Amino acid sequence: MTLARDQLQELLDTHFPDSGIVVDEAGDGTARIHQSAGPGHLRPGGTVLGPVQMALADTAVYLALMSTAGGLFRAVTSSLHISFLRRPAPGSISASARLIKLGSRLAVGDVLLYSDDAPEPVAQATVTYSLPPADATGDNPDARGGPVHLPTDSS
Repeated sequence: MTLARDQLQELLDTHFPDSGIVVDEAGDGTARIHQSAGPGHLRPGGTVLGPVQMALADTAVYLALMSTAGGLFRAVTSSLHISFLRRPAPGSISASARLIKLGSRLAVGDVLLYSDDAPEPVAQATVTYSLPPADATGDNPDARGGPVHLPTDSS
């Protein structure tokens, strides 16, 4: 099962309504998203906080994973390495992610982050996701076919 751009946006809007992240494109193991970096996202000196960039990179890879192997809602980040390349200006930050490995237990994605429409990336990240194990029958309970049911908060 795969999730389309609109379904991925619904996932974000439902479970992270205050994130301000917009899904621009998604499909075939790729995702492009953006977020406005306002005053609450800036550190002294006016640069975008590193954790904001990390969260955007992490989210982009998660959405790239969902675009090709949707239904793996329980996938969790197991590693995130980021290199900050240049100072991002306040404004829009975009992240373009692509999966570079999708295995039975791990997925690895590469992300480039850009500040507004600058031609050079402001950061590069490699993110690894641990995928939920299949049950005894080899079936992954998160990835069964059929209609997409977005997970809901159990509380």
